[in-house]
Amino acid sequence: MKIPVIIDCDPGHDDALMLMLAFGSGKFDVKAVTTSAGNQTQDKTMSNALKLLTLIGAKNVPVYRGAEKPLFRNLIIADYVHGETGLDGPALPAPAFEPENKSAVEGIAEILSVSTEKITIVPTGPLTNIATFLLAYPHLKDRIERISLMGGGIFRGNMTPLAEFNIFADPEAAHIVFKSGIPITMCGLDVTHKALVFQKDIELLRSIGNNTGKAAADLMDFFSIFYRENRTELDGGAALHDPCAIAWLIEPEMFKSKPCFVDVEINGMLTMGTTVVDFYNVTGKEPNAEVVYDIDRERYIEMLYEAIRTLP
Repeated sequence: MKIPVIIDCDPGHDDALMLMLAFGSGKFDVKAVTTSAGNQTQDKTMSNALKLLTLIGAKNVPVYRGAEKPLFRNLIIADYVHGETGLDGPALPAPAFEPENKSAVEGIAEILSVSTEKITIVPTGPLTNIATFLLAYPHLKDRIERISLMGGGIFRGNMTPLAEFNIFADPEAAHIVFKSGIPITMCGLDVTHKALVFQKDIELLRSIGNNTGKAAADLMDFFSIFYRENRTELDGGAALHDPCAIAWLIEPEMFKSKPCFVDVEINGMLTMGTTVVDFYNVTGKEPNAEVVYDIDRERYIEMLYEAIRTLP
């Protein structure tokens, strides 16, 4: 039985491998891909999503354009990691199809309203589209099975000492999502900085010999430059964040996690955009998220290899 999902992403090198895993694993019925502005602008993340889906032969999936900017803040992008296009490195095919005419929020609403089964939402960028959907269509909230997201951190950040990029980019949206009452799985930096890809893993992907494997390796070659220069504590590894949100849905036993109460700081001078995770249950509040903090890295790479091998 395939898991019905809507993927909300901002491609992005790690989003690219997340999409390869989602489609290549054969475990998901992907109802739609929606794009968020984050790693690059909305124009570029949309273009990248269409190129990637064209590359992996997923041309029948509806793609919807999301918000141009966060709910209340100016857009910040991570071009210093992902380059001018958002997917610097490989030569990708031109998009073979067009996005839908409706917005991401309308697309999500339409899919949920006609679905006979609950759908899992997988956001791997800022949470603007998901929060906007929850505000606009509160009556459809119960149609969501779970939100499995990449974002936040328990004990670390990458934009500030405590705030992670996706949450920091739109903290108000994240605050709305974590307060929604929907079951949440949070794959934050504590786990994703253990989900490392090393040069030998990149060569393994390249050795598959298909176009997707070559693109994945070229993407990781570029992506690794930032990590090798700026995250020397990772010993040459690059943190492959976003596929964790999909991998957890495939094989949760590959991870270690703990139910925790999580809130998002939206006012702090030093802590803006921090996911405040009550890891030691200091408040005694009811947990609202399954917080993931460790991973079987070898199994993760194997899972990516197996998925990418099935693609064109």
